[in-house]
Amino acid sequence: MSAFDLTIGFAGNPLDRLSHIRDDAERIAELTAAPSARAVVFVQSMPVLRQAGDRLEGLHPLDMARNFGPARAEVLLGQDSEGPVFALLLPDEAATAETPPEASDFVDQRRFIIPGWPTLYIRELRILANKEALPREIIAILGQAKAILHYHATHPHCARCGAPTRAVHAGWRRDCHACGAQHFPRTDPVAIMMIEHGEDCLLGRQPRFPDRMYSCLAGFVEGGETLEEAVRREIMEEAGVPVGAVRYIASQPWPFPASIMIGCRAQALSREIVMDPVELEDCRWFSRAEARAMIEGRHDQGFFAPNPMAIARTLLEHWLRGD
Repeated sequence: MSAFDLTIGFAGNPLDRLSHIRDDAERIAELTAAPSARAVVFVQSMPVLRQAGDRLEGLHPLDMARNFGPARAEVLLGQDSEGPVFALLLPDEAATAETPPEASDFVDQRRFIIPGWPTLYIRELRILANKEALPREIIAILGQAKAILHYHATHPHCARCGAPTRAVHAGWRRDCHACGAQHFPRTDPVAIMMIEHGEDCLLGRQPRFPDRMYSCLAGFVEGGETLEEAVRREIMEEAGVPVGAVRYIASQPWPFPASIMIGCRAQALSREIVMDPVELEDCRWFSRAEARAMIEGRHDQGFFAPNPMAIARTLLEHWLRGD
């Protein structure tokens, strides 16, 4: 495990994904029937946790999890030293919100319940990761589950002919029996970049960010372009700053809903900013002293950096260390 894996959220997944047995129906049945089989459960894109004394459990015995409600999808995530781990997706109507949503929330702060199960606890995954409410290995497993279950929730029909599809390959493919198409889960690459110029770095904020939070700029990698080209294009589009050299630093699984964040550092060729007001609310250069103050929570204007679970924070700290 690298030094980055020790700090980046959703990294460090301990599971052997068992991809070589996904078409072995007999072996899958054995794993399902194993007394050690466990499951993570999601409803309305959120994990279902169990209150066990003074702690939360993210993994449930598989037999128990199947009693929470009829699953829309069941996927084999893999196996660790204790046994197999599955992911179950409950129908949206299985959970009820206890509180109404707040329009200003960066993440969904509502609390949900599953009627008849008072010990279950449902909360947005980003909140759990930010608060380190579960061990990092469990957070990583939940990230894997969220991404693959989102795929099943949003791809019930064939993109070629529109007929219903069904899950196969232990939940890692959907097949259309009308036209024979095979559909695989998507992972969307996103470039996120620390832009440097001398002793300053470029950070911005979107309107949906928490008030006064600034972060690295980011954008999806488009078809037919390299990662370096995506970095240069996104910075030019959002900030109007030309970029030269680009180098890769680290990556992060980002299951919101199913991305891989590809962290880079890049050299700006100019300091002049021409901001796109549709993409950004603000964009500015920050000195090393300011960036350090943002991380330490003592910036004189109250600006602050992303939570440590985000790769944007890793890139900022990497730059501050002069690595």
